[in-house]
Amino acid sequence: METEKRVVWLALNAKYTHTSLAVRYLREACRPIAAAEILELTINNQLLEILGEIYERRPAVLGIACYIWNIELVHQLLPLLARVLPDTAILCGGPEVSYETEAFMEELPQVDFVLRGEGEEAVRALLPRILQLGRRASAAGIPGVAWRPAAGSLELGQAVTVAEAEYVPFAYREEEMPALREKILYYETSRGCPFSCAYCLSCATRGVRYLPLERVFAELTFFIRQDVRQVKFVDRTFNASKAHFLPILRFLLAQDCRTNFHFEIAVDYLDDEVLEVLSRMPRGRIQLEIGIQSTNPRTLEKVSRVNHWDRIAGNITRLLSFHNMHLHVDLIIGLPEEGMESFARSFNEVYALQPDMLQLGFLKFLKGAAMMAQVESGDYEYMDMAPYEVLASRWLSYGEMRWLKSFEAVFEYYYNAGRCRRTAAYFIREAEQGDAFCFYQRFTVFWEARGYHRRGHAAKNLYGYLADFCREAYGASAELMDNLLRLDALLADGGRIRPEALDWNRERYQPQTAAFWRGERVQSYLPGFVFTNWRELRGKYHIEIFDWQVLAGTAGEICPGRQAVLFDFTLPEVHCREIELGEDQVHAV
Repeated sequence: METEKRVVWLALNAKYTHTSLAVRYLREACRPIAAAEILELTINNQLLEILGEIYERRPAVLGIACYIWNIELVHQLLPLLARVLPDTAILCGGPEVSYETEAFMEELPQVDFVLRGEGEEAVRALLPRILQLGRRASAAGIPGVAWRPAAGSLELGQAVTVAEAEYVPFAYREEEMPALREKILYYETSRGCPFSCAYCLSCATRGVRYLPLERVFAELTFFIRQDVRQVKFVDRTFNASKAHFLPILRFLLAQDCRTNFHFEIAVDYLDDEVLEVLSRMPRGRIQLEIGIQSTNPRTLEKVSRVNHWDRIAGNITRLLSFHNMHLHVDLIIGLPEEGMESFARSFNEVYALQPDMLQLGFLKFLKGAAMMAQVESGDYEYMDMAPYEVLASRWLSYGEMRWLKSFEAVFEYYYNAGRCRRTAAYFIREAEQGDAFCFYQRFTVFWEARGYHRRGHAAKNLYGYLADFCREAYGASAELMDNLLRLDALLADGGRIRPEALDWNRERYQPQTAAFWRGERVQSYLPGFVFTNWRELRGKYHIEIFDWQVLAGTAGEICPGRQAVLFDFTLPEVHCREIELGEDQVHAV
């Protein structure tokens, strides 16, 4: 069968909810040249399933976006493609092939061309030649393209950037939006980064290029009009230029939409004017990702990074006080000069800020990143395949790295999942004198001793594990644990998970709670409340009676004493407050 003159851009995303910005850029860049199709699959698709999807389209040109999360799958796919589609010209691009390009092309002779760096301009020049001559096409004279001039030879070229960001096309089309509306849509208003952090690929290019604000406003309006769930900006440092980012924030503040906008920022560079705008954002309109990475000055110096800690801590505290946005903060395990003691200090200092999420990532030795120059001096061992993650260093042994993996998993199950935060806070304050690392360290030792690190866990079982740990490590009473964990269970997972081992008391106090819902007192807590039926009520609200004053846990001492608490599940985050139940209440407040 003759190969059709079709162009397919293949994206193998990490998750189904993700989309690929790169293949959409290339599709739009070549729009005047050829009709092209995007094929978006995930790394969870089976290899032969992916092969079959490509074969079904029989492309004349297949472009593949190569990233750290999919490069091993691409390595498996390419030899099979050559067997079933021998006439298809294969073009690869992305950070995984823009560096060490020669080794990649020598290992995989099935690859005909590699786009090195930003490919929009290069592919416009290259695609007409491929469509005319196929795999034999020449890329001579086209910057940013590596190719094979003859059998056994390579012409590598150099990685390039698009000179002006405004020449980059808008990546999305209106007709595809119904299928993308509930996914994460990636978008950028700038390319480049003003910083040169050694572990990041942004250090490989200099300068920042910005899209014109008028265009940005029009494109954001497109997303809002399409009612998309989330737009995730991939600008390396969104607030690099106040003249650029502040008008964007003001524009988003003025909108009426459900769309959430995610930015990665340098939080220490926010000033009072910006913070005032952020304070007025509608709840859920934006979320911020903040890379702190370490609080050790020697570590930061080694990776060419400067953190202004006082401003970081102060600005994060102010942002959290607004109660209108999600704050995601990052630390990196394995950086130079950061042993276990130093990491514990970094963890405690960032944990004390109480961000919504504290992600613990492990250092990766990315192709093209300056961190590669420190492998020998830091005695680094790392994976020589994706994700190129650190295994050991002068400061952390492999055994310590492996143990920190369990530490990270425990922290993800509990803190980052929003579970058992008040229980953990109680024991961190009362038993560990504020040392959060020590609490999670002891919990991790307990976790591994029970073999929990060897299997997955249902959310309902996590409460029992924590109760067992606190009784064993701190001598906590069963009654205290029951009260703390009931509170935490109702605050997490939308209050849907009620572990059976806990002493739920709905029936025991049913007369008092029923009288509350049918009486007038409810209006003082829920103005405008109208009773409809018990089934609807249980889906929106819940009253739990505690034998301890559990709500004192965030500010004061938890002590024995009855407390009635109303939980409201109708809000984006579960809200709770102490209530009076009336004359026959279980505890006179």
